[in-house]
Amino acid sequence: MGWLNKIFKGSSNKISRGQHHGKQTDHMVSNEWSRSFDVLSESETEDIDHAIALSLSEEQQKGKAIDTNSNLEEDEQLAKALQESLNAESPPRQNSQVDRPFPYLFPSGGFRICAGCKREIGNGRFLNCMDSVWHPECFRCHACDKPITDYEFSMTGDKPYHKSCYKELYHPRCDVCKNFIPTNRNGLIEYRAHPFWMQKYCPSHEQDGTPRCCSCERMEPQDIKYVTLDDGRKLCLECLHSAIMDNGECQPLYLDIREFYEGLNMKVEQQIPLLLVERQALNEAMEGEKMGHHHVAETRGLCLSEEQTVSTILRRPIFGPGDRIIDMMTGPYRLIRQCEVTAILILYGLPRLLTGSILAHEMMHAWLRLKGFRRLSPEVEEGICQVLAHMWLDSEIMSGTGSNVASTSSSTSSSTSSKKGPKSESDRKLGEYFKNQIESDTSEAYGDGFRAGDRAVQRYGLRSTLDHIRLTGTFPY
Repeated sequence: MGWLNKIFKGSSNKISRGQHHGKQTDHMVSNEWSRSFDVLSESETEDIDHAIALSLSEEQQKGKAIDTNSNLEEDEQLAKALQESLNAESPPRQNSQVDRPFPYLFPSGGFRICAGCKREIGNGRFLNCMDSVWHPECFRCHACDKPITDYEFSMTGDKPYHKSCYKELYHPRCDVCKNFIPTNRNGLIEYRAHPFWMQKYCPSHEQDGTPRCCSCERMEPQDIKYVTLDDGRKLCLECLHSAIMDNGECQPLYLDIREFYEGLNMKVEQQIPLLLVERQALNEAMEGEKMGHHHVAETRGLCLSEEQTVSTILRRPIFGPGDRIIDMMTGPYRLIRQCEVTAILILYGLPRLLTGSILAHEMMHAWLRLKGFRRLSPEVEEGICQVLAHMWLDSEIMSGTGSNVASTSSSTSSSTSSKKGPKSESDRKLGEYFKNQIESDTSEAYGDGFRAGDRAVQRYGLRSTLDHIRLTGTFPY
């Protein structure tokens, strides 16, 4: 996948790309500089090193170290020289990490007030940094409240930190392995991020086989294990909460979708069989289907027009050892052609809102065939089907607020939103993600087709758009 780098630089640039019908294809990139612990300019470093060398040379010649009994005048001159070198081109203050060299300790006298305890410093060792003077024991880390004795320290705003404390507080951790995200060979913090969920993780996890949820595409954290379906797909616990596993569980949702279409004055008269199937059965059915357009990414739904025998799921599976689904009961279902549509197949194990959006999409395929729409281009047919899937998701997300999304998206006045909308914030967030997948799809048929169809429906209404498609085979502009 075309995932983008994330490098710290004070602000982030975010670029979202699309994903196919329920399948992510591109990801976010944003760049920020990492905070280097060596931010002094070259001239500053040379000045400070020169001052240190001079002081060490003088002390070696005298055969003794600096102490409080040394000549006060010479010490004051040395302090002045060091202070001037520290102040030269000092790093600007800002609300981000700024690393400065730990100020040097030297003897002093005179009347000075410690910026920490507000008491007089008097004769003895003191620190001169951050435009203030301090007792050595009063210059403390804002995080752990212990004295800073390192040569270097970190800052955010006007608060000093140990480098280790600053890293613990502000260095990003991987949402997968929970470790600090490493720096690259240029010293920059580099990570990958999901464009919708903003899940951050080390670049290595894209190559180490870390699985993703087959529904929401979030990467599996090492401290939370996803459920494994029998066909190898992984399902996160949030998506598992509302996952539809067999035909019986899907029937109420099927009735909701039919009622949604009826509210748009698009009633589907025929009773079309709806079957939940495994991935292999769906792929086999797709190979046997002569009609229709198939998505480039993994197929999750299919509207059949041919007679086939399909293996469908008869009973909800149970969870076995290792969070795996076992005891899947399947059975053959013989499809007989009684009209233009023989069945709608949906991949099992997906959350209710994703299953419903796929079903709303396939139901539109069925409606077009039953109403005599023929020879539509993939962009027009898949595009208008995605419009209906998007409208249904809107109705579900907004159902708790009393909004009637279907009526505002079409020219009809009698429409009904689903009675079984999401009941939690996590459901609404999932619904917004599935909408985002439709909106940002980059494929020509599903992505460009949806955007063209949505513009037409917003401008002319659903009924007028469908009438124009029937007459011309294109969207009105």
